[in-house]
Amino acid sequence: MSGRVRYLLALAAISVSAYAAPLRPQVDVSGYVITADLDPSKNELTATAKVTFTALEDLSSVTLELNNGLKITKLTDGAGATLSADRVATDSTVHITPSKPLAKGETATYTFEYAGVLKDADTSPVEGIKIAAVADPISILLYPGRWFPLSGLYTDRFTAEMHIVVPKGETAIASGAGGHKDIAGGKTQFDFNWTKPGLPGTVIAGKFAEKTVGNIRTYTTEKHAGDAAGYGETAAKEFEFMSSTFGQPESTRVNLVELPDDAVSSTWGPEIAAIAGSRWSDRNSYRLLANTVSRQWWGSEISPATLNDAWITNGMARYSELMYMEDANGKNSLQSAIPDISAGALAYDTVPISSIGRLDPFSPQFQSMSYEKGAMVYHMLRWEIGNDNFIKFLRNLLSVYTDKSVRSSDLQSLAGKMNPQATTLEAFFAQWIDGTGAPAFQNKYTVFRLGSSKGFRTIGQITQDLDLFRMPVELRIETDGKTEIRRIDVSGSESQYTVETFGRPRRVTIDPDNWVLKSTPDLAVRVAVLRGQQQAAQGDLIAALNEYQKALDANKNSSLANYRIGEIFFLQKNYQSAANAFRDTLRGDGDPKWTEVWSHIKLGNIFDVTGQRDRAVNEYRLAIQTNDNTQGAINEARARMASPYKREKTDE
Repeated sequence: MSGRVRYLLALAAISVSAYAAPLRPQVDVSGYVITADLDPSKNELTATAKVTFTALEDLSSVTLELNNGLKITKLTDGAGATLSADRVATDSTVHITPSKPLAKGETATYTFEYAGVLKDADTSPVEGIKIAAVADPISILLYPGRWFPLSGLYTDRFTAEMHIVVPKGETAIASGAGGHKDIAGGKTQFDFNWTKPGLPGTVIAGKFAEKTVGNIRTYTTEKHAGDAAGYGETAAKEFEFMSSTFGQPESTRVNLVELPDDAVSSTWGPEIAAIAGSRWSDRNSYRLLANTVSRQWWGSEISPATLNDAWITNGMARYSELMYMEDANGKNSLQSAIPDISAGALAYDTVPISSIGRLDPFSPQFQSMSYEKGAMVYHMLRWEIGNDNFIKFLRNLLSVYTDKSVRSSDLQSLAGKMNPQATTLEAFFAQWIDGTGAPAFQNKYTVFRLGSSKGFRTIGQITQDLDLFRMPVELRIETDGKTEIRRIDVSGSESQYTVETFGRPRRVTIDPDNWVLKSTPDLAVRVAVLRGQQQAAQGDLIAALNEYQKALDANKNSSLANYRIGEIFFLQKNYQSAANAFRDTLRGDGDPKWTEVWSHIKLGNIFDVTGQRDRAVNEYRLAIQTNDNTQGAINEARARMASPYKREKTDE
């Protein structure tokens, strides 16, 4: 399996773990007191959780979520009365019968005693993804793993006092660290207390080495200890950029923690940014790290009120990643990333972003809409109101709603205060939050020479297919001399413009810097490829091939589509077809550039597998000559120059 495929599967794992199956919240949990004992030698968790909540409606039954691997051994209410609970494994819930019905607004406290084996993904609330496991050398009790009874995943904020017991020699990391002490039985108890309404439900424990880099404290296994300093420095730079941009978060401490490689690629909680160990040494994982660090603001400091509002934090986490990339590598790096984000935004744009709570939150549709389209909404809002106002708006959003949940209407109201043309923003949110689709711009223009050396006048018309669309669009006029930039208000299906320039216009381009989400032939190819990648990540290779063929139908020279086809044939051990596809990649349009270096590597792999070492070495040499180290390509080529590629067990 190639590095690119692993990266795709990693992204799929990250996105799948984002939300629970949709449940209408019956209760508002305000706080927990949890004591948990971890036994990695037996993969066992034994815990007691005192849950305080308020009924949101009259209730004769209370429903909470709990990992299927955990069995409730005792359940009592605040008066000490024993309660009964029925387990529903299909949605990882327990249904509790109170000693007397609860009235709307009534507050109650239930105490759960429970235990069980948490080892792999078999009992996970998210099918196929390990997000709760007690193991050696790393135990993960992630908030989405429902290792304690909860309601309203990522939407219901609470406080948490936790006492985590681990074998002596291990360290536990969670939100609101208080201290630790050795206790009987050769164990150590770590105490945590997060007193602000938030989402402090993640605990990671293991045999960690600690290192401090500025305000970043790293926790790694011995295997990755050598990567701690460099990765910690990167996290510190990202945290500093985001602090200067968004304002100081609720806590200036960040614990950068290693996750096991067979779990999710990343997760977060207050004061926690956790990344899979294999990514710590990957220079290209700084975007994943930036996205995760940004959650101290977008998820921890504020959170969505409902799943319909998930785009507010998911989208801004993605856009924070892009903003850091822009700051670190320049404006061009942001612009080059936008086409891929746009493809994700349009891949499943069939329902308004304000209604994504209707979708299965584990689906590619939900993820594409909340992350990619959400990021594009912020990107376009930045263009609409200006960069300075955009930063003020973000800071204001975080300040007004600190420790609170946010709705789309709240965000729109605050954004309106940043723009004197409130009616323009009403049209903006109507299109991008409550509507679907994107304009397909067409530009027709005529150039007239003005007399007496006064220059030229360009009279044009921008057309597009969304009758209700209204938004300013950038127009670039390239002339014999100076390039002119104009901001044109596009409203409805036809918009006229007139521009005067001194030099003769040679080319007029609509939205050259990709500030607006729009439909283009190139984007249609990217959308089909993205959908194919998501099908491949879910194991449906036939459906993936169908999507890639759609991309080739739109652009028969698409290097990206041909490369993805080659990957699938390679996984199926159809080496001749794979080789043909990788050669078509090299003969294609070369977009994106990394397809060249990785096609040479994959051809080298094929020649190694088929016993043609000389031809393999030549392909690795050609890969090195590209001088493109995307996803460690040159490092991989050099390694294969030294020793032949062999099929991995996962390929079997």
